[in-house]
Amino acid sequence: MNMLEVKTMQRFLSVDALRGLTVAAMLLVNSAGDWDHVYPWLEHASWHGATPADFIFPFFLFIVGVSLYLALTPKLDAGVNRVDLARTVVWRGVRIIALGLLLHTIAYALIPGREFRLMGVLQRIGLCFIFAGLLMIYVRRLRLLAILSAAILLLYWGLLSLGASYEPHINIVDQFDTKVLGKLAYSFDVSTGLAQEPEGLLSTIPALVSVLFGVLAGAVLRAGQTQRLWQTALLLALVAWIWSWYLPFNKQLWTSSFVLWTTSFACIALWLVHHLVDRGSWPALGLSFGINAIAAYAGSWIVTCVLAGMGWMTPIYQQIFAAHLVPSVGPEFASFAFAASFMGLFALLMLGLRKVGWRFSI
Repeated sequence: MNMLEVKTMQRFLSVDALRGLTVAAMLLVNSAGDWDHVYPWLEHASWHGATPADFIFPFFLFIVGVSLYLALTPKLDAGVNRVDLARTVVWRGVRIIALGLLLHTIAYALIPGREFRLMGVLQRIGLCFIFAGLLMIYVRRLRLLAILSAAILLLYWGLLSLGASYEPHINIVDQFDTKVLGKLAYSFDVSTGLAQEPEGLLSTIPALVSVLFGVLAGAVLRAGQTQRLWQTALLLALVAWIWSWYLPFNKQLWTSSFVLWTTSFACIALWLVHHLVDRGSWPALGLSFGINAIAAYAGSWIVTCVLAGMGWMTPIYQQIFAAHLVPSVGPEFASFAFAASFMGLFALLMLGLRKVGWRFSI
């Protein structure tokens, strides 16, 4: 069973496929052979803006919300005790957070010079999973969840405005993470005492909305009203574009405009994959990654840490990829080929796990 699911009465292969494609894209972006030579569309925006790479994590959070709705709604409709269900959600979220901390501990232990980081991708997923799940269990009314989501985005905009700037280190999010996380943040400048954390504490609040929008999309999907997905996407994209004039798209701050912008594309992606896979005859590409997302993410992380810690990563890239590809096709393609090969190896491994019926959960 996937780390973000409990058993559902109704399963959409499109959700698993979209989750898998998102995980595959995550591996592709995180596994460059040469970080000095990366195609622009595989790099995150340096600060303001949104590149294709910046859509990956919001997509995953959105899918967490879709899966939550599809998993919890049948149980709530069947009258499962809410306290028991809430306990299950919280415990699963805690395990996701614990896995994130374990992976960061492995990186700290194996990679020379690597500092321990408290927050991260899985930690943010776990926190959002807990709060979105509890809201689903105890609020239930979708209209109230939509109003709450809008209120959070507006209040977060107001909070950012209190910092008088959206620029690095000056904004209130970075200032808060510097004071609370300090050396435990993603980056910490010893000389200035300034820290930055792309999965920081305050920016996790609007990230919760990315999950709640997924919950709302899950309701639309389960009700069979999928035309509302692309209709909503167009509306969100328009509002996000206008809002970006005043509040720029920014993944590290997870700005409210960024939430709407990425959610609009996530809705389109869900609508498209649903019609191709669930209603059409297209194969569910990404399915193997999707049903073993935890194994793919954690496994790739551990392999990367081991290779980097043993000093093998650079020689593998230089001798197998750079030496043969850079002279003919350039360093960017060589770096991409390494990432694609790394992702391809895990795709084969995940396919093998699916063929033998193995699913890893926490």
